[in-house]
Amino acid sequence: MIERARTLWRRTPLSARLVGITTVLLAIGLTIAGTATTTLLRSYLIGQVDEQLAAQTQYYSERMAAIYSVEQSLESVSRDSWTQFDYALDVQILDESVQIPPSAATASAYGAPVMPDLTLDTVADYTGHAFTVRSSKAASGWRVIVTPVTTRGTDTVVGWVTMAKPMGEAGDIVRSAAVAMWTSAAAIMIIGAVAGTWAVRRSLRPLREIEDTAATIAAGDLSRRVPEAPETTEVGRLSASLNGMLTQIEAAFDARTASEERMRRFVADASHELRTPLAAIRGYGELYRMGALTEKEQVDDTMRRIEQSATRMGGLVEDLLALARLDADRPGRTDPVDLAVLATDAAHDLRALDPGREVRVRSLTPGADDELPTTVVLGDEPRLRQVLANLIGNIARHTPAGSPAELLVGRIGDRVVLEVRDHGPGIPPEHAGRVFERFYRIDASRTREPAGTGGGAGLGMAIVAAIIDTHLGSVAIDRTPGGGTTVRVELPALDRPDQPGD
Repeated sequence: MIERARTLWRRTPLSARLVGITTVLLAIGLTIAGTATTTLLRSYLIGQVDEQLAAQTQYYSERMAAIYSVEQSLESVSRDSWTQFDYALDVQILDESVQIPPSAATASAYGAPVMPDLTLDTVADYTGHAFTVRSSKAASGWRVIVTPVTTRGTDTVVGWVTMAKPMGEAGDIVRSAAVAMWTSAAAIMIIGAVAGTWAVRRSLRPLREIEDTAATIAAGDLSRRVPEAPETTEVGRLSASLNGMLTQIEAAFDARTASEERMRRFVADASHELRTPLAAIRGYGELYRMGALTEKEQVDDTMRRIEQSATRMGGLVEDLLALARLDADRPGRTDPVDLAVLATDAAHDLRALDPGREVRVRSLTPGADDELPTTVVLGDEPRLRQVLANLIGNIARHTPAGSPAELLVGRIGDRVVLEVRDHGPGIPPEHAGRVFERFYRIDASRTREPAGTGGGAGLGMAIVAAIIDTHLGSVAIDRTPGGGTTVRVELPALDRPDQPGD
């Protein structure tokens, strides 16, 4: 049963729980207040009755003693109109006794008291305090006080006076008060339950709005947000936390969607790039297998073309592996690398590729063209050399033969700057922002250079951007003054006081 009650409680809505708890607490409070009030009221009324009894009993005790001392009898008491009162008297003096019943109206309403049996020896046990006795009428009671009667001038007890007063009037007052109080309590509980239901529902309205927002988000609308509330409230802090979490979730979903789109495009372009050399190799192999190549010159030309296609495919695979390693964020070597030395070596490589091209290496600082500054960074030297190799390769491939090129190095604040400038046709502005995308080419056609030189797949600048990103740097495209393209690379500088200047 306990487990069943717990299960039922867990299935009960929060609003019903709060209203139920509030109603139960209100009922407990009203019950305690009503019980305490009726108890105190009853005690107060009984106390009033006891005070009246004490005063009247003392009076009648003295009077009865006076009558008996004069008349030596209590006969006159029975003849007088004592019975017109709302009390009962039981008088015993020596061997004479008299009982005075209550008035007819009192007896009809509350009955007659059942007086205790007393003797001179037991009077002291009942003296000094009031007590309750039964009545001849059910559901009624009488308060009784016993007062001893003593002789004048002595403390000798010769009798007693027992006086009883009905408790019916006090009981009627207590019952009326209890009825009024419990009726009011019931009305308060009903009003409290109704008002509590309204207040709880109104207070939980933000939670219902959060629930509706969560349902909308679960249906796929990640742009929805929880209505804001003051952060001084629990609901406000919950709304702020949920909105922050939803923003991160939406950004993560957008990033995943963009990543999936890039991956699909990457796979499609990679498949296309690999399909071309593979198709060429397969075609030439089928020609050879079918015996279409009958002369040595034809066989040599076919083998050369197969080798060119294999070389192109191998270069593409190497580029894809390089990008995969960079995407995996594998840590490279972190050694001090002087970009001025790498720029000088790259200039020699470019001169070897195009001996007729003028290539200069100079400082970015005006007036210090012949003296290169110390431009040391912390990084992976082979990867940084690959950056320069890709940049000068683009110059050799995409600019007219013999056109000048420049490599500039310098230091700006805490950044080392390397600029590779050419004076070719330049990159149109609409393409400058996308040259670092994978498989992006300014020439929309998929023609490739002959002789198996590779390149043209649109991965060179993507590799440059990935390597610079792993070195916490940045790379950008700009126009060279006078025409051409400038690639600007910035990397965090490594301050080494013990490094001599070049």
